[in-house]
Amino acid sequence: MKLLVIARNPDRASYRLRIACYLDILHSKGIHSEVEILPTGTLARRKLFQKAADFDCVFLHKKRLNALDAISLRRSGRKMIYDFDDAIMYSPHTPERDSSAHFKPFRRTVELAHKVIAGNPYLAEHALKFNSNVEVLPTGLDTKAYKITKQKEDNKIRLAWIGSKSTLGYLSELKSVLEEIGERFDNVVLRIICDQFFDLQHMPVEKRAWSLETQVTDLVSSDIGLAPLPDNRFTRGKCGFKILQYAAAGLPTITSPVGVNAEYVQHGETGYHASDGRQWIDGIAELIGDTELRKEMGRAARTFVEKFDIDVLGEKLYRLLIE
Repeated sequence: MKLLVIARNPDRASYRLRIACYLDILHSKGIHSEVEILPTGTLARRKLFQKAADFDCVFLHKKRLNALDAISLRRSGRKMIYDFDDAIMYSPHTPERDSSAHFKPFRRTVELAHKVIAGNPYLAEHALKFNSNVEVLPTGLDTKAYKITKQKEDNKIRLAWIGSKSTLGYLSELKSVLEEIGERFDNVVLRIICDQFFDLQHMPVEKRAWSLETQVTDLVSSDIGLAPLPDNRFTRGKCGFKILQYAAAGLPTITSPVGVNAEYVQHGETGYHASDGRQWIDGIAELIGDTELRKEMGRAARTFVEKFDIDVLGEKLYRLLIE
């Protein structure tokens, strides 16, 4: 089977986690993929879509099609699979306001697809309004990469948050919580793994620049994962990847129970749900004070995350493609 993969940006985490990590697995099963970046010019796009006729199927990742693109791709006569892992039908800046600029191209692309692959059930529900052939494929990770020896640097307890500057504001909303924790405990450090940072008055902040090479070590050498998230139509579409990373690193996680976060953190077993400042403080304080509880929850999280391993999900993606 020949598969034409069309993506917006191969440097984005979404492409790396939902496409690139599976290409070798698919190749080993007889699906040969060619990756093309969607060009900006209309003529260049038309040539790319004409090229689709030489493949058995087109796999379009996340990009919403304008009317001309949809017509060109339809004329290629190839079946198209559409994969997305964000609530791209809403604006991240004004999620409660309907945006035709986001919604119309989303609907157009979903209607054109022969199959839609959504990153979670919330996203699948939106796609099902316009296409009856929708499957859920969670974002996965290589859990084996996280099976490294945990090197404790000192006697500090590290609260870890990993993400990008576009979502750092979610963590910033916890500043008052973290300041109170810092006043109560003198052995706690906030570790931010990102490309942008902030400081706290009452708690030291370790600023770790995110990189593909060091992120696993930075997480495995931490103690508690933080996953705050506001509740709106856009954030409910998040696929909870940082929680899976924390779990693979053997960390208990405290999270806002929004979207799949509520499922990925099993309250009282692999971490805690926290809906307000007091619940955040109580959950963090309990884990700081109980080493064995952290270890027990971390082990449970590690077991839970195994079903999100790329070998498991790669097999599912293969089945979805050959159908």
